[in-house]
Amino acid sequence: MSAAREPGVGAGQRLFVGGDWVEPDGGHYEVVDPATERTVGRAPEASPDQARAACAAAREALGPWSRTPPEERAAVLARAAGLIRDRLLPYAELAQAETGATTGTARAMQVGVAVARFRRYARVEPAEWPIAPQINEAGGGTSHALQAVGAGKAGVTGALAVRQPVGVVACVTSYNNPWANPAGKVAPALAMGNTVVVKPAPQDPLSVYRMAEALEEAGVPRGVVNVVSGRAVAVGETAVSSPDVDMVSFTGSTAVGQRIAEACGRDMRRQLMELGGKGAAVVLDDADLASAVAGIGTTFSFYSGQICTAPTRVLAQRGVYDRLVEQLALYARRLRVGDPREADTVVGPVISAAHRDRVESYVELGRKEGAVVVAGGERPPSERGFYVAPTVLADCTNDMRTVREEIFGPVVTVVPFDDEEEGVALANDSDYGLIDYVWSADVARAFRVARRLRAGGVGVNTVGRNMEAPFGGFKKSGVGRDVGSYALHAYSEVQSIVWPG
Repeated sequence: MSAAREPGVGAGQRLFVGGDWVEPDGGHYEVVDPATERTVGRAPEASPDQARAACAAAREALGPWSRTPPEERAAVLARAAGLIRDRLLPYAELAQAETGATTGTARAMQVGVAVARFRRYARVEPAEWPIAPQINEAGGGTSHALQAVGAGKAGVTGALAVRQPVGVVACVTSYNNPWANPAGKVAPALAMGNTVVVKPAPQDPLSVYRMAEALEEAGVPRGVVNVVSGRAVAVGETAVSSPDVDMVSFTGSTAVGQRIAEACGRDMRRQLMELGGKGAAVVLDDADLASAVAGIGTTFSFYSGQICTAPTRVLAQRGVYDRLVEQLALYARRLRVGDPREADTVVGPVISAAHRDRVESYVELGRKEGAVVVAGGERPPSERGFYVAPTVLADCTNDMRTVREEIFGPVVTVVPFDDEEEGVALANDSDYGLIDYVWSADVARAFRVARRLRAGGVGVNTVGRNMEAPFGGFKKSGVGRDVGSYALHAYSEVQSIVWPG
C-alpha cells in the first residue's frame, strides 16, 4: 500500500506507473484553458515503453487485488469518494480550467458525479448465483457422458454462476468529462477486482492525475491504478494492443472506436465501447412544446453541445413544426455565451480552436445543403476563447450531412415529418443509436414509439437519466452496457462451476 503524500506532489507533472510517480520520457506539453487560451499546466508525455510498463504493472498487481475481499476493495473506493468530495472545489476549478465547463457543470456534473460513482461502487453486490439443479435421467446422453468421466450414476447436477474479474482493463477516456467518465470506468472495474491503466484524453489529463492521487491516498495498492498521458497516438495504441491487457473500455468517437475494435478483435480482447451519438428527438403533434423545447435546449447547449446524448436531430411532426422551430430559435438566442466562470453563463467554449472551426464548418455546410439558420450561425464576439453560438438549423432533410454526422457542438437540426410511421423511420435512419427522445401528451403513444426506436436508451418526455439503468448504444454508437449493476457485469466474465449432486 502506497504511503500518503502531500496532495498535489507529483500529480499532473509525472506519470503514475506501478505505484510510483514517474518522469515522462517525452517531456511535457501545455494544457490550455479553452476559455482564456492561457496555459493551465504541463502534462506528461509518456513513451510507448512507459505505456507497456504501466500494463505490466497492472498485470503484476492483478492477482493480489482480485483476491482481496470485495469489502476491502469497496472501502478503498469509499475513502477515495470522501477525499474527492473534500477537495471538490479545487478539483472543479482545475476541471473548469481544462475543459471550459461552466462552474455548475464542473462542480456537479464532473467532480460531483465522480464522487457519486465511487460511492456507488463501494456498495458490495453478490458475485455468485446458484443455478437450479438439473436432473440427469438414466439412459440419457448426459448421464452416459457423466459416467464415462467417472462422475457417478445418473442424478442431480448442481451449478453456480460466478462473476470473475476480466483482468487488466485499459480505460481510454474522453475529453468532455475528465472526472465522471474515468470514474465510471475505474470504480466498477476496481470493485470487480480488475486493475486498470488509464489513458486520459490529451486535452484535459490533469484532472485524471488528481483522481489517481486520491486513489493512492485512499490506499489502492501499487500497480492497481496506472495513468499514462500523451498526445502521441502510439501511447494509446500501445495500451490497447498490450498482451497484458484483457479488456479495453473506450469512450470517444466512432472512428477511433472502430480502430480499437479492430485491434481488440485480433486477440479476442473484451471491449466496452461508448461511441458517438446523433440523438433523435421525436416531437409528436400532441406534445407539450414548452417541455420539449426546454429538454432539447438544455441538453444541446449543455457543455457547449460536447455531449453524445444530446438530442441534436429534432424530428417534428408538421402540426407543431413551425411553432417548435420558432421556440427553439428563441431559446437558443436567449442562451448566454461567455466566460464559464461567470454565474449567468450557460454556454462556455468548446475544447479547442480546431474543434470550434470544425463545428463552424458544419454550420456552413448546412447552409450549402439548404438548411435555414434561424438562430446563431455566427461566431460570438470574444477576444479570447473558443466560442460557438448556439445554432438552430431548420428545414433540414435526413440526408444532409449536418443531420447525419455527429457535430459535437451546440448545433441542432430540425427535420419535419408527416405521421408517426415516418417519424420512426427517420429516427431509425441513422448510423447512430445511443439515446433518442419522444415527446407526446399521450404516454401510451410515446411508449409505443419509444419501443420502435433503435437506440440503447429512450427518454419519454424527459432528458433525465436514471443512473441505475443500462447505458450504451445500438449500431455505431457502441458495444456493451454499463452504469449501475450493468457496469459490474461489463467488467467481469461469467464462469460456471458444476458438480454432481
